[in-house]
Amino acid sequence: MSLLRTLGQLSLSGIFITGGSQAFLRPGNRASKVAKAGFPEPESMVVLNGATMAVGGTLLALDIAPKLTAVVLIGSLVPTTLVGHAFWKEESEAGRKTQQTQFMKNLGLIGGLLLVLTAK
Repeated sequence: MSLLRTLGQLSLSGIFITGGSQAFLRPGNRASKVAKAGFPEPESMVVLNGATMAVGGTLLALDIAPKLTAVVLIGSLVPTTLVGHAFWKEESEAGRKTQQTQFMKNLGLIGGLLLVLTAK
């Protein structure tokens, strides 16, 4: 693997390792957002999604099955982004801006993962 690809995957993996670990260990407010969206077992879903992200980020950092890992991480980011960062539902301007920034950050992460899928 090239040095740039290695650095790219390492950089991309960090947010999944840290954010996933936090969600896994402390579902907190995330579970209430999942419940409001109508999903069953919200705390379990947050824990599972967090574990998926933490493990996926680790696998990406270690370059273990990076394309499969990228697909799994994209799959975990879509509901996270739509449920967790629904900026269009925010009532305050500050809340809307904060959630829109997080929404766009997640789209950027999806873009990075798509680049992993196109790597040779």
